[in-house]
Amino acid sequence: MRAVVAVLLFVTAVHAGLWGLLQDKQSAPDFHGMLPSVSYAPFDGTGHPDIDNIPTVEKIRADLKRLATMTKAIRLYSSTGGVELVPAVAAEFGLKVMVGAWIDKNADRNKREIDAAITLARRNSNVIGVVVGNEVIYRGEQQVGDLIEMIKRVKKSVGVPVTTGEIWHVWREFPQLANNVDFIAAHVLPYWENFTDKQAVDQAVDRFNLLRDLFPGKRVVIAEFGWPSAGYNLLNANPGQLEQASVLRNFVTRAEAIGMDYNIVEAIDQPWKFFEGGVGPYWGILNAAREPKFAWTGPIVNQDHWKLATIALLVGILMSLPILRLSEPTAMQALVLSAAASGVGAWAATVFAYWNTHYFVWGSAFALGLGMVLLVPLVLIAMARIEEIAAVAFGKAPRRLVTKSAALAPASIGENLAFPKVSIHIPAYYEPVEMLKQTLDAVARLDYPNFECVVIINNTPDPEFWQPIQDHCRALGERFKFINAEKVQGFKAGALRIAMDRTAADAEVIGIIDADYVVHPDWLKDLVPLFADPRVGLVQAPQEHRDGDRSLMHYIMNGEYAGFFDIGMVQRNEFNAIIVHGTMCLIRRAAMDMAGGWSSDTICEDTDLGLSIQQQGWLTHYTNTRYGEGLLPDTYEAFKKQRHRWAYGGFQIVKKHWRRFLPGASRLTADQRREFGLGWLNWLGAESLGVVVAILNLIWVPIVAFADIAIPDKILTLPIIAAFVVSLTHFLSLYRLRVKVKVPQMLGAMIAAMSVQWTVSRAVAQGLITEHLPFARTSKGGLSRMSIEFQAFWEAVIGVLLLVGAAVLVVTNGAKQVREIYIFAGVLVLQSLPFLSAVAIAILENSRINEFAFWRNSAVRAAELIGLRPVALPKPVPSPQPVASEIQREAS
Repeated sequence: MRAVVAVLLFVTAVHAGLWGLLQDKQSAPDFHGMLPSVSYAPFDGTGHPDIDNIPTVEKIRADLKRLATMTKAIRLYSSTGGVELVPAVAAEFGLKVMVGAWIDKNADRNKREIDAAITLARRNSNVIGVVVGNEVIYRGEQQVGDLIEMIKRVKKSVGVPVTTGEIWHVWREFPQLANNVDFIAAHVLPYWENFTDKQAVDQAVDRFNLLRDLFPGKRVVIAEFGWPSAGYNLLNANPGQLEQASVLRNFVTRAEAIGMDYNIVEAIDQPWKFFEGGVGPYWGILNAAREPKFAWTGPIVNQDHWKLATIALLVGILMSLPILRLSEPTAMQALVLSAAASGVGAWAATVFAYWNTHYFVWGSAFALGLGMVLLVPLVLIAMARIEEIAAVAFGKAPRRLVTKSAALAPASIGENLAFPKVSIHIPAYYEPVEMLKQTLDAVARLDYPNFECVVIINNTPDPEFWQPIQDHCRALGERFKFINAEKVQGFKAGALRIAMDRTAADAEVIGIIDADYVVHPDWLKDLVPLFADPRVGLVQAPQEHRDGDRSLMHYIMNGEYAGFFDIGMVQRNEFNAIIVHGTMCLIRRAAMDMAGGWSSDTICEDTDLGLSIQQQGWLTHYTNTRYGEGLLPDTYEAFKKQRHRWAYGGFQIVKKHWRRFLPGASRLTADQRREFGLGWLNWLGAESLGVVVAILNLIWVPIVAFADIAIPDKILTLPIIAAFVVSLTHFLSLYRLRVKVKVPQMLGAMIAAMSVQWTVSRAVAQGLITEHLPFARTSKGGLSRMSIEFQAFWEAVIGVLLLVGAAVLVVTNGAKQVREIYIFAGVLVLQSLPFLSAVAIAILENSRINEFAFWRNSAVRAAELIGLRPVALPKPVPSPQPVASEIQREAS
């Protein structure tokens, strides 16, 4: 444990060192003076000024008191809606005011604005000019001639300079506008012109000189210059707090040096400007709380950097504490888990920073909140998978796993040869006769002296299915009991209850096998001795399949099943928390009785009973040695129906048993609670979350692509990519370490595992709104026919829509190249893979390439084409010899 603690301290120290090493610092000239002018809007919050955002005198006074320490003048953009209060208050603090009249297409409002601006200029001696309209020509809301007439009217009415505010190129394109103003008020905003923060100042100075050259003798004022502190990139232009500080400090230094008149946009962040491409709210040198975003002197650093580092370290440490509860973790295991915990801590700090530096309207707050609600379980799932990777790759070898060579307790099997009686139960429902005969013949060959076999065929009135089995049981001898029960209630559990009623009174152990399973002779001989320990209530052996070579689809199905039995079950067994899956299961009769026997209130009666037995405090054992082989589902449709039943039944079990996971409600240990909880979350939760998030992202695509708002931030999209990478690493690494399959089968198994995401999520959704669904038998043995319906229709629809959505995002983002949109598109592509995996298998099932003969013939043909194998030519057929009668006829 000392080594583990040392590892945790080491990782924490490295984490802290990385925060120090990666702290971004920039340098820029110090600025000690007063800014000549800043844009000021006296609004607060996210309400629009035209609707419900009316400033008060008290709020204006507080703002201007703060600004008076930073600037000599302020520029306004309107003269109504409460802004008319500003000039008089500004005079209290000695601030000059450039009054603005907001001009748009509304003629009545324009008249009110102009009248109000004239009145303010006449009544307030601190007004130094009037700006009639702001980027009116650029927005196309007025013709140049009409705007000139408005300017002329104001000039006649006031005794201060009059102009209009326009982007620099508008002045170049309409020189007549410059001829009718007292000075040129040019807007130079390098961000919107795709300049980097390093190029911004040079671009502003260049445009200033350009306008001076175009209009010699005319006063030129850079009436808007600034850089956003947050938002999204626009081509090469990156917003940010450090970038804003560097740009503005460099700009004011250059402007002072060349005698440039300028106005900084803007004084205070305006959260209500959320519609301006993501960066609209973030142009202020003060945030919305009226706090400075950066210092005008000294190194440029994130003032909250070490606060965020502290949050990251604390979360990382808290997430690492469960490592101390692990049973003898290795140093490498602790290192991997602690590093992952530190990564989660860094993400948590980033989320906090985002929340602390951004403004939210209701919609964006809801989107972020919903995203976080969905991401928290996703992060927990990823951490659980990382824990399993660390345990398998770097932890100690399994200790409780029953292996073929393990020395088992002799039970009562010893010198006295008293073998506990085992009653083997085989339920069947419309099963192929020859398949079931194979199962019974295998049971008859068991190398165990004291067992019986109860075969119960239920709800199968057709004698073609039950009569041959009855005859076969008679032929096999008195050990085999045959029951033909009709109108059985309670699905498979109901049939097994009837079998229990016909079980020998002296049977101590109940064995369950499915109708398709051919057991090995040593099944009972090897595993029954485990019941010598009176605490053991259940022993489970894995499933295996003997028809994995039927087709390529069955080959990858078989590989997909193997992962559960060789990875998940082995790890869960270490905590006495295995999932009972019915077939190849041995149950102590006393444990079954204590747990209440077979229950019909779920369609996964085996898993339900196994959990109930564990809740009573019984020990369970698991072996990954194969003691029998069954049959795979006949078709992809059957494969999906089986997985749907398992998922729906699993959700029924969650609803039935969740109260028993509360403290003191059962004899489950903390480790068992954790394994079952994480197991359900890892399977049912992960698949359902994947579908929910994919559909929500699809809905979000048109909002991002066409409304250009609410672009998902990296704090929401990168964790999805990270979780996908963790899942991929989890699957591939654990398969290579634990599952004895070849790489092609492993990759196929991965596709098969992904392909049931939609199926599992549908089962969970149905579990939320229904209590019971009919038990669906898994078609095996070749009786079922392939459905004429395409078995992945909805998966194809959703998968294609996700790809189309990604394409739409990429195309519509071509002009702006916002990185977050490209990442979002990448997320959609990743989210399409499970759906497209289902489509791929459904297509494979109906194609020639599903047959192994196709691949063998293709390999032979390819070898012949490249000369590695001689071409097999048909043998010449000898001409038939003439018969005697023909010879005589020719001779005559």
